[in-house]
Amino acid sequence: MRKIIITTTIISSIMTSFAQNSKPIQYPETRKDATVDEYFGTKVNDPYRWLEDDRSAETAAWVTAQNKVTNAYLDQIPFRNQLKERLEKLWNYEKIGAPFIEGNFTYYFKNNGLQNQSVLYRKDAAGKETVFLDPNTFSKDGTTSLGELAFSKSGSKLAYSISEGGSDWRKVIIMDALTMQVLEDTLVDVKFSGLSWKGNEGFYYSSYEKPKGSELSAKTDQHKLYFHKLGTKQKEDKIIFGEDQKRRYVGGSVTEDDRYLVITAATSTYGNELYIQDLSTPENPIVTIVSDFNSDNTVIDNEGTKLLIVTDRNAPNKRIVTVDISNPKPENWKDLIAETTQVLEPATCSGYIFAHYMKDAVSVIKQYDYSGKFLREIQLPGLGTASGFSGKKKDKQAYFTFTNYITAGTIFAVEPHSGKSTVYQKSKAEFKTEDYESKQVFYTSKDGTRIPMLITHKKGLKLDGKNPTILYGYGGFNISLTPGFSISNAVWMENGGVFAVPNIRGGGEYGKEWHDAGTKLQKQNVFDDFIAAAEYLIAEKYTSSHFLAIRGGSNGGLLVGAVMTQRPDLAKVALPAVGVLDMLRYHTFTAGAGWAYDYGTAQDSAAMFEYLKGYSPLHTIKNGLQYPATMVATGDHDDRVVPAHSFKFAAELQFKQSGNNPVLIRIDVKAGHGAGKSVAATIQENVDIQAFTLFNMGITQLPK
Repeated sequence: MRKIIITTTIISSIMTSFAQNSKPIQYPETRKDATVDEYFGTKVNDPYRWLEDDRSAETAAWVTAQNKVTNAYLDQIPFRNQLKERLEKLWNYEKIGAPFIEGNFTYYFKNNGLQNQSVLYRKDAAGKETVFLDPNTFSKDGTTSLGELAFSKSGSKLAYSISEGGSDWRKVIIMDALTMQVLEDTLVDVKFSGLSWKGNEGFYYSSYEKPKGSELSAKTDQHKLYFHKLGTKQKEDKIIFGEDQKRRYVGGSVTEDDRYLVITAATSTYGNELYIQDLSTPENPIVTIVSDFNSDNTVIDNEGTKLLIVTDRNAPNKRIVTVDISNPKPENWKDLIAETTQVLEPATCSGYIFAHYMKDAVSVIKQYDYSGKFLREIQLPGLGTASGFSGKKKDKQAYFTFTNYITAGTIFAVEPHSGKSTVYQKSKAEFKTEDYESKQVFYTSKDGTRIPMLITHKKGLKLDGKNPTILYGYGGFNISLTPGFSISNAVWMENGGVFAVPNIRGGGEYGKEWHDAGTKLQKQNVFDDFIAAAEYLIAEKYTSSHFLAIRGGSNGGLLVGAVMTQRPDLAKVALPAVGVLDMLRYHTFTAGAGWAYDYGTAQDSAAMFEYLKGYSPLHTIKNGLQYPATMVATGDHDDRVVPAHSFKFAAELQFKQSGNNPVLIRIDVKAGHGAGKSVAATIQENVDIQAFTLFNMGITQLPK
C-alpha cells in the first residue's frame, strides 16, 4: 500500500518577526528530504521523517537549537518573572490527600507547597506521623515520579512503580511495608500496568516485550499479564494471559476477598473482553464473560459468587448488572442499577455503591446498597466535580473531593450509613472564590447540536471583546472535562483572563453516543464544536480573535492543530501540547494503533485515508497563510504521543508561516506525556504559556 522513496536532501531556513516588533527570529535550519509515502495511489511527502528518530544526534541537535530559540524569545517578555513569582507564591501551600487504611496504618499524601513530588506519610494507631515514601529522593532533579501503588491484602507488603523522565516504561520496587525495607530485585520494563496482589504471596502486572529499536517510539502491541511471586526472579514470572491471544491492552486485578482474578483485554481504547479465574484452586481455568470488543465492561465488586459489573453493553450511558460466576455470560446479566439519561461512573466503599452521574458535565452522587435499593443523594456543596468514594468494604468512612473552576479542592468524609458528610480537609489555597464567577452556557454547533460550556472569570468583567481568553478543549476517547480548580488558571483570571471549557463531542459527557459522534468519519464534529465555542465567545463579546488563545493537550493537541489550520483567522494564539499531529502515521508508534477506535487509520480504506489527510494538522498547513502565534509543547521522553508529531508539525509550520506571528516549539527535557511532572517544571510550563499568550495579544505589563 505504501512505497517509501528517499532522495536528495534539501536545506531550508526561514525568517519571520517577533510579536511586539522585536528582532526577527532566525529559526534553526531543518533539513528536508524527499521521503514519500503512497496510500491508495496517492503520494504524500514526508520531508521531516528523519525527526522521528529520537536516538539520532541530528534530532538531538535540532531539539537543542529549537529550545535555544524558544528560550531567547521567552526571555525577552517583560513580565515573565513576575508571572513566575506570582504562580510560585500561590502554589506554595500545604496540600493533603484523602487518607486510606492499609493494615494497621493510615496513609495519605502531603506536599508542603513547592515540593516537586508529593510525599506519602503514614500514622500508626497512636497517631505518630512518619514519612513512608518520599519520591523527591528518587532523583536529584525531581524527574523521577511515583506511579502505581499497591499494598498486599494484609498491608504488610508494598509494590510501587516509578517513572524516570516521564516515560510510560516503569520500574517496580517491592518493600516490606512494616520495616520499610526493599525486599528483592527491582522489576524493569513494565508498561501500562496496574499492580494487584494475591494475598501476600505476589502480584499481577502487565507489560510488553521490550521493542527492537527505540524504546520511546517503537511499536508495542502485544500486552501480557504476568504474576510475580515474591522471592523469585522476574525472568521466572508466569504469563497468565496474552501469550496466545494478541491484545494491545491487558489488565488483571484481584477481588477484595482474594477469591477471583478479573482480566480485561482490548485491542483499542474502547471495548474490552472480560475474563475471570477462581483462585481458590490453581487448576481452575480462566472463564470468558464477554468475548467481543463491542462494549466497556468492568467488575467493580463481588458478593461471594455474585459479580457486580458496570457496562455500556446495550446501555450507552452505562448500568450495573449482576451475574453468578457459574454462568456469567451477558445473556444472564440482570440489572442492579438500570441505565438512566445521565452517564454513570460508580465506585464502591463500606459495602455501598456510590453512583456518580454527570448532568451536563456536573456531578450528581446517588447512594445504593448492594441489592440495588436507592438510599439517598449525597449532598454536594455546589455545582462541580465530586471524585472519590472508593474504598474497602470494612472502611468506616468514605472520602470524596469536591472542586470546580473557582473552588479549590476540599476533601469531605462521608458516614456511609447515614450519608452525612463533613469537611475533612479544607484547601489552604489563597484564592477568593467570592471574587470570581463560573457559569454554564449552551451554544449551537454547526450542525445544530447543543453544546454546554463553562465560562469562568472575575466578577464585573466588561464584555467589550478585549479580555484575554483561553479556550480549552479535548474532545476524544470518551474522556469528560469536568470542572476543577487550578492555580495556573487562578493566576490567569487574576490578571483579567477568561477561561472557557466546552464539552464537545468525542468526550464522554453524554455517554457512548456523544463519544461516537466525534470519532472516525465524524471527527470533524469535534472541530466544528470547538470553532462554534470560539465564535460564541466572540459574538457575546467575552473576547475577540485578537485576544483569543486555543489550548489543548494530547488529543486536545490534535484539536488545536486541526482548528488552527482550518481556521487560522479564529484565534491570535495556538497552544497545541503533546499533540497527535500526524494522522497518517500515528498508529506506527508505541501503542498508537490502539487509538484507531477514535481515529481510524490511513490503511483502513481510501475514504478513511482521504478523511484523515483532510484534517491532519501536519498535512493541512498551507504556504502563504498567516497562522496564529504558536507555541508547540512536547517532552523528549513522551512515549505515548511521541515528540516526532510535534517536531514535524513545528518544522512545517516554521517553513510555511507567513506574516509576523512566531512559531516556537518548547521541548521539555527528561519529561514525558505529562504524568508525574515535577512542580517546578509544571510551574515553569504554565508561566511560559501565559507569558507567550499575553505577549502575543499585545500586552506588555500585567495589571497591578
